[in-house]
Amino acid sequence: MKVAVIGGGAAGFFAAINAKLKHTNAEVIIFEKTQKLLSKVKISGGGRCNVTNGSSAISTLHKAYPRGGKAMKKLLQIFNTTDTQKWFEDKGVELYTQNDGRVFPISNNSQSIINCLTQQVQQLNIKIETGANIIKIEPKEDQLVLQLSKQNNAITFDKVIVACGGSPKRSGLLWLKNLGHQIENPIPSLFTFNIPNNKITQLMGLVANPVQAHIQGTKLKSTGPLLVTHWGFSGPAILKLSAFGAKILAEKNYQFKVQINWVNQSNNNMVYQHLNEFASQHLNKTITKQKPYDLPNRLWQYLIEKCTLKADKKWCELGKKGINKLTNILCNDVYEVSGKTTFKEEFVTCGGISLQSVNLNTLQSKVCKNLYFAGEILDIDGITGGYNFQAAWTTGFVAGQLS
Repeated sequence: MKVAVIGGGAAGFFAAINAKLKHTNAEVIIFEKTQKLLSKVKISGGGRCNVTNGSSAISTLHKAYPRGGKAMKKLLQIFNTTDTQKWFEDKGVELYTQNDGRVFPISNNSQSIINCLTQQVQQLNIKIETGANIIKIEPKEDQLVLQLSKQNNAITFDKVIVACGGSPKRSGLLWLKNLGHQIENPIPSLFTFNIPNNKITQLMGLVANPVQAHIQGTKLKSTGPLLVTHWGFSGPAILKLSAFGAKILAEKNYQFKVQINWVNQSNNNMVYQHLNEFASQHLNKTITKQKPYDLPNRLWQYLIEKCTLKADKKWCELGKKGINKLTNILCNDVYEVSGKTTFKEEFVTCGGISLQSVNLNTLQSKVCKNLYFAGEILDIDGITGGYNFQAAWTTGFVAGQLS
């Protein structure tokens, strides 16, 4: 049996390895259109590679996928986060789990994961062709013919796994649409919010944790750490919003208002009461020096200035009006977002091959026999925290069974 894997990324390598492990006599070849292999693995997690997430509860895990959650719930029963950790550790890669649930190699170096995958490929005699761009797949009886642009020739395979990653444009998916697959428009996911010409960017590097973030005019809400950058907002709370709101925010052309609750307290009256009690306990203290909440000092001073209260004002001098101002700024601080910035280099695309076109038990195409899909080419994407790599390992494993 001849098996082609299109794409030399995480899903492609994992699909190829598992195809060869399952079908030991098969000839498996990985085709990568660039000269770089496992490039996203290299840069993930700031070069540390966030391999997976430490949670093992499928009932929780599948909720981390804004698109494809139901599919992942089924697929994770075949190959889950525990399986991923065991797989790498069995190959000699020690892992550890951070407090936030993210799992990294103990070396804190993505090269550990790259070396592991490349060694497996070498040991299994899986071939790799770089600079090999597949431009067409043509079904021929029970086989599939791959057209390569560079060599201008065709190679016939018994099974093909497409794991070439997400395409930023719909046109990049036409070669698969032409086979009869339904395509979901590719849209950026996991991006940060640009807040141009706003004073808060002077607080760059500051982290507030936890905050509640809400896109006004929508039901989109998230809770978690928020990072102030020199261009706007980032951090898990924002990235989660961008993932779940990918399609809505694209329709808004990335022009919208984000409302921040700096104290993670939904009940405004509770905040008002707390501020009143705090004021009565610290009557002669200035509002800048005595904080009612555990906020970073620079943020607290910025919020006081933003709601036009004087820095040397004492708590006893605030009155009802002053308490109201503070309550409002802490609970309903609004910022105009204008545009997005890709989250570091970890660009994630939602959209791709519609799950309606795929058998979710095997990841085989419903419209083209012996053709399988794995990784980001599928309309499955997760929030930050190791979920996207887990989707790559899970779908790569399932597609690699070639069942």
